[in-house]
Amino acid sequence: MTSTAPAASVACGIDIGGSGVKSALVDLATGTFIGERVRIDTPEESTPAAVAEVCRELLEQLEVGDDVPVGVALPAPIVHGTVPFMANLDKSWTGVNLTELMREHLGRPVTGLNDADAAGLAEVAFGAAKDVPGTIIVTTLGTGIGSAVIVDGTLVPNTELGHLEIDGYDAESRASAGQRTAQDLSWKKWAKRLQRYYAHVEMLFSPDLFVVGGGVSRKHEKYLPLLDLKTPIVPAQLLNTAGIVGAAYQAPERAPPDEAASGAGAGRC
Repeated sequence: MTSTAPAASVACGIDIGGSGVKSALVDLATGTFIGERVRIDTPEESTPAAVAEVCRELLEQLEVGDDVPVGVALPAPIVHGTVPFMANLDKSWTGVNLTELMREHLGRPVTGLNDADAAGLAEVAFGAAKDVPGTIIVTTLGTGIGSAVIVDGTLVPNTELGHLEIDGYDAESRASAGQRTAQDLSWKKWAKRLQRYYAHVEMLFSPDLFVVGGGVSRKHEKYLPLLDLKTPIVPAQLLNTAGIVGAAYQAPERAPPDEAASGAGAGRC
């Protein structure tokens, strides 16, 4: 996206997850939180209206001014503002226009994006991939495998590289951190599955850098050295702040107001 208006110095990021909704004000010069992060449990019936009301409560707790841009990261693709399908929240999210929903409940425009894309933008803007040119692929290893692809600072949104079919299997059904735990795999055995996954992605994209996020990235020394790739691969730096930071980073006037409110398009770092 391009912008005709100066970027804001502060924005608010909201990271919606299956168990909790988190938010904070973010300094866009440094990618750090301003004040405390706040969190509210995701409603048991995680309908769009219920989750939107939680977002409203978080903005009230943070006392977010009307002039502060707001970005929302959601665990689903967002295509032209609309959620095409949902796995981790109530199924009634399918077909919902996120920006219209949030405008109704929050009384303001928001910028919506996929949570893995938000984490990727955060790592490129402030973390492990800062100032690295070319094609960056950020993966989050958790219950599944999330992905973000950023090319020379521009996000290619809604990639689902965890669902690549490799050797007849959905990739994340073999190589996710959740499968390592469920199948009680040793680090060495899991690394063999990661090798197959990252080698395949490397063949498809020829990236300049892999960044590996998710909670298991805290133990990166147990498995990343076991991988043999042409592409450098490094652990993420922002960890559990990345979703909030990336959502906030995408929120300001990086696009004309009508485009920012649509939730569509790619982000630029």
